[in-house]
Amino acid sequence: MGGAGGPERDGGPERDGGPDAAHRRPEGLDDVTVAALGRLSEALETVERARGHLYSVHQLIGMADFALDEAVSLFMQAGHVGTAERIQQELIGRNVVPGHWTFQLVEEFDDGYYAEFREVEREARTRLAGGRRHLHEAELKERRRTHGRPGHEACPGDSG
Repeated sequence: MGGAGGPERDGGPERDGGPDAAHRRPEGLDDVTVAALGRLSEALETVERARGHLYSVHQLIGMADFALDEAVSLFMQAGHVGTAERIQQELIGRNVVPGHWTFQLVEEFDDGYYAEFREVEREARTRLAGGRRHLHEAELKERRRTHGRPGHEACPGDSG
């Protein structure tokens, strides 16, 4: 992409108000591949959100387990020894799935599915787009922004 415009950035061609060099489509990269990379990136973002929820489950189950200590103490004080003992024996420290506490689920997820997903996305982006990220979004931004309007700049430091 060339054109009259501002100064060079990122060692690339002269700026034309469009995306910076890190977000420009490599020459020869077709629309369908950009769309496919965009969907793959979107899928990874969804997995990132799921990973956050998994960490929330990990922390919430831990908090619940520690709250059971207080429940046991209060049931004992109230004379409900059987209830207190059942909680202590059946719930405190129990696996959430066979053989696993939540930290083990988090570790297996991180080391397995999550690591492989990130590697596949990174490899596809590197092989097909020279490692550039968010090409689809950068092009979408370029189509949707109003050139020359404050708040619609292509990049930080641009004047619109």
